[in-house]
Order: sequence, then C-alpha cells, then structure tokens
Amino acid sequence: MKVLLVVYDNDSYISFFPLGLAYIASVCRKAGHEVEIYNQDMYHHEDSHLTDYLDKNKFDIIGFGVVGGYYQYRKLLKLSEAINKSNNRPFYIIGGHGPSPEAEYFLKKTKADVVVIGEGEDTTIELLSAIEAKKDLSSINGIAFMKNNEFVMTPKRELIQDIDKISLPAWDLFPVDYYSLLRKPHASNSDRYMSVLSGRGCTFKCNFCYRMDEGFRPRSADSIIEEISILQKDYFITYVEFLDELLMNSEQRTIELCESFLKAKLKFKWMCNGRLNYAKPDVLKLMKKAGCVFINYGIESLDDKALRVMKKGLTVKQITTGIENTLAADISPGYNVIFGNIGETEQSLKWGVDFLLKYDDHSQLRTIRPVTPYPGSPLYYHAIEKGLLKDVEDFYENKHTNSDLMTVNFTDLSEDDYYRILCEANTILIDKYYTHQQQKALEITQKLYHEKNVAFRGFRQT
Repeated sequence: MKVLLVVYDNDSYISFFPLGLAYIASVCRKAGHEVEIYNQDMYHHEDSHLTDYLDKNKFDIIGFGVVGGYYQYRKLLKLSEAINKSNNRPFYIIGGHGPSPEAEYFLKKTKADVVVIGEGEDTTIELLSAIEAKKDLSSINGIAFMKNNEFVMTPKRELIQDIDKISLPAWDLFPVDYYSLLRKPHASNSDRYMSVLSGRGCTFKCNFCYRMDEGFRPRSADSIIEEISILQKDYFITYVEFLDELLMNSEQRTIELCESFLKAKLKFKWMCNGRLNYAKPDVLKLMKKAGCVFINYGIESLDDKALRVMKKGLTVKQITTGIENTLAADISPGYNVIFGNIGETEQSLKWGVDFLLKYDDHSQLRTIRPVTPYPGSPLYYHAIEKGLLKDVEDFYENKHTNSDLMTVNFTDLSEDDYYRILCEANTILIDKYYTHQQQKALEITQKLYHEKNVAFRGFRQT
C-alpha cells in the first residue's frame, strides 16, 4: 500500500528530526509498503496545502503522531480538518502520547479511523496488513476505533522486548541536511546534529509524567554503535542527542555505553537525559572522555517535600551534589525546574530560583514553567478526582492553553499570586542570562580591538 506520513509544522526555524515517525516509516517500508513523507515542518506549508496534495496524489494510508500539548492538540485538529476535506481522503491513523491515553475523545475530535495506542511499530504493520486484506480490526491489539458509532478499544499490546530487532530509522526518506542544522549546547557552527534512541522507557514514576510504557528496555551497545557509525559515514553527523527518557538509567549502563564508544573509537559530541543520583565523579569523567558535553537533568523542584510528593526519587542533597559533580567534570547540566505541584509554596519557587542562579553555567537560557497534568499522568487523574479538572475535553479546550501558563492550580496560592511570583522568578533568571550574554559580548569586543584578535568572525549568532 501507499503510505503518507505527515511531519507537522511546529513553527520552529529548525525542527527536531521526527525520530518516532522515522521508525514507523522504516518498518512500513520493510513490510513492503511504499512510504512517502510530507514535510510541513521544513516548508511551513499552510494546512490547506495538505488537502490539495491529497487531492492530487492517491494514498491508501495517511498517518502521524503527536505528544500531549496545547500546540500539538490544536495542530492535530487543523491537519485532521485538512485531511478530512480531501476528495481522496486516505484511511487515517493517529498515534503518540497525545491520543493514546484518551483515544475515544481524539477519534471523535479528529474523525480519524484508528488510534494506535503506545508503541507503534508492530501494531502499525499488523494494522496495515488487516486494512489491505479488509479484515476485522478487532483482532489487532493496541488500537482503538469507532464501529457502528460505538467506541472499540482492543487489549493492550505487549511491548517490544528486544528493541535491537526494530529496523533503524529511514533517514533517507527525510531531509537530513535540514535537521542536521539544529543547534544544541556546545555545538560548533560546523557540527551536524542528529537524534538517536539508546533505549525506551524509564524505571521511575514521577506523578507528572504521562509516559505509558512500563520499565526500561535498553538497546545493545553494538546496535547503537552501528547506528552512529552509519550516521557518521552517510550523513556526516558529528553531534548526537540521545533522546531516551533516561540514558543514565544506572551507573553500570552509563559506564558500559561510554566504554563501548571509546573502544569503537567513535569520536562525536553527544548529550543525553540523566539522573542526578547517578551523577558520580567517575561516571561523569568517563562520559566526558567519551564525548559527552551536556546532560539534561529533570530536577523539577528544590523542595524536598515537593520531591517526595511528585515521587521524583531524589533529594535536594542528591541534586546539589550531582550538579556540582557535573560542573566539576566540565559537562554542562540542563536545569529542568517546574513549579506548582501539590503542596508547593512561594518558598519552593524561591529555592528553585536561588539554585539556578548559583549553578548556572550560561550554556542555555532556563526558565521555570508551571507543572502540567497531561492526560495519562497520575497528576491528571488526581486533578479530576479533586474536581480541579473535569475531563480530557476540559483539559485541552479550556485549561491547557499554553505550556507557560497554569493549567491546574495545585497550590494554596491564588491565581494572581501564582502568576506574580512566577513572573518575578523568571524576570530574575532572564535578566541574569542576558546580562551575562552582554558581558561576554563586551569582553569579545575588548579583545578584538585591544588585542587585535584576528580569529574574530563578526558580531553574529548562529
């Protein structure tokens, strides 16, 4: 069958490589289907362009996925409208963490034919085979659909245990030269970027996380090395971002991966998501030696009570020690701090600001965002139970209008006070960041003219 996979426009100058869709494209092609990619992200086509494209080109299947977010939700609705207007409307499939927890609602809003729930590779191939053979879809685990105006959700599909067996992403179907221009911390102008998964899942259960997969499934080091080697050879990639929820799943695994990179003599810059309780000096020293330049940490709060409530599995002492160890290893830490979880106070926010000011290495602008109870997360169901949120429609249509605005108030603060202190906190952080940027630019200027710096390449930004 002829399959069109849509990469939606997220209004970025350079977008992330759509890694999940690239895996789906790969397994579809391996199963014998003809796959084409519609890159709205690169060309910034109007949504109506997709309607015209479908009218002029015949496809059997169209599909794409979104995560749970206000922008992604509204984009999904607009693109669904464009698809449904087509005179050649294909069989329409949606997936991702956005639709998966509330499949019935998304089916009704988008008029899609099927929602693929959770991990999509095996499910999608079975689904396409059933559609092609005109078989009943009820026998396929891990999907939802409407039948005679009744909602049908089949049994949950088991996770793919050996993820090494999944075909590597179909990079050749995508404009890699475009995606490789994405800039990340400590990337030079000449670096070429690409994202990679070293595993799937996470062993922790934070109350705000809307991940649906249980446990952690690592890829083998050999499989990861094979992928990076191909990216270097065929696409000249020099900077890799490991997009797993948690590459630093344990000290042992982190050490094994780094030793494997060094043994294979792979030379590349890389960044990953990490855990501060595993940020030990010997581990970080090895990561630095293996090419790591940035570790994105989920700190979330500098209030021990709030950390316990959100089931973060961290203490402020562990966070502080881990950040100090990371900086000592000459690796930049990414500081993710959110505010407004159950029981947090104005003091909680102040502790977060003080921490960010103390340990900022100026590699990124970091602000503090409100916590969002995404559908599927424990916090979402807590909000419904407490009457703070009615349902998924209330979440997407009324409450979650922007990721930097409060969706649900879990604190004892009034809404006005909540926004007042959050505005004050981020004003301090933004002022500090740009003050440093200005000082850095002025130092460069002094060196240029007083030291005749011939290496200067102009007052410009990448």
